[in-house]
Amino acid sequence: MRLRLAVMSVALLVAGMVAACSAETGDADGPDEPRVSVSGSVWVANEGADSLTVLDAATDAVVRTVEGIKAPHNVQLGSGGDIAYAVSGSTNTVVAVDAAAYAVHAVAATGSAPAHVIEAPNGNVYVTNAGDGTVSVYRGAALTPVATIDVGGMPHGLRAAAGGSVIVVANTSEGRLDLIDLTTNAAVGSVPVGVEPAQVAVSADGRYAYSGVSEPPTVVKVDLNTRKVVGSTNVPAPPVQLYLTADEAAVLSANQGTAQTPGRTVSVIDTETMTPQAVVEAGSGPHGVVIDDSAARAWVTNTFDDTVSVIDLEEPSVSATIPVGHQPNGISYAPRPPAPASTPTTTLNLPAPEQQSGHGHGH
Repeated sequence: MRLRLAVMSVALLVAGMVAACSAETGDADGPDEPRVSVSGSVWVANEGADSLTVLDAATDAVVRTVEGIKAPHNVQLGSGGDIAYAVSGSTNTVVAVDAAAYAVHAVAATGSAPAHVIEAPNGNVYVTNAGDGTVSVYRGAALTPVATIDVGGMPHGLRAAAGGSVIVVANTSEGRLDLIDLTTNAAVGSVPVGVEPAQVAVSADGRYAYSGVSEPPTVVKVDLNTRKVVGSTNVPAPPVQLYLTADEAAVLSANQGTAQTPGRTVSVIDTETMTPQAVVEAGSGPHGVVIDDSAARAWVTNTFDDTVSVIDLEEPSVSATIPVGHQPNGISYAPRPPAPASTPTTTLNLPAPEQQSGHGHGH
């Protein structure tokens, strides 16, 4: 694993934090080492700009701005990188965007105040509806309604185990993680974790989940077999999103804080010992975080200064800062490079509400 957590010294941690202060230029003391090559695309949901920003992971360049989705809080690239799913909190819809053509593939109605969207290993698409305590289920990129799962409270972030055993939902108002069986699309239990969990990271085998807690600012580790918190570590400010490295040796926490007291850090946490291995200075209000498959690079949305920080995980330190739209929140990565753009901006042609698919009901 490129993080080299086991051999990272205190001196290196301090050096990494100092290097982060010169993030926009990438300057650091000593000779520069070749940067690990990463390819792929990164999509950002700009909730305050009614837009999505598409980045080239190889060059840190903005390739396209996709407009037309109102208040998109979250965006998620499908497994092949050919579809980007985004939720609109102001219109109660989920939109599937053709990532090659930058065009609408499908649109469906959700429940009230959709928060997050994922494509699960079973091929279904799941959307949390924070306003009515439900999770909407759709079949594939066509967004054909399948079911509505009642979990109560205010479901927000969610992720599935890569092996397909479970979906874990952060139920913010209830201070718990809700568990959904992918086979039956039914809620099968919950685990109390603390105040205002916003998002989760889930191990591939479905054994462990990681979640942030606001008071006190903490990242917790949950054993989903025993349904108990089995570890925790403090972070500098209330965390929002978390993301596991592919080998699951580390989890990154975006420590957003609040609008009144913004955080500015991303914590790199050893998942075995639940101890911080590094704290990287990012922008104002780190919210969303995603890591490439090789664990060489991470991207973090800075909600309060309209930027994305690119974190080189070998250091770890910020290697670039990219301006995006207003109030960036959700972020997603796929190894597939972004499609070329003939123009810098595309406005999606969304269907009228009466043409949208209905909100699915069922389990």
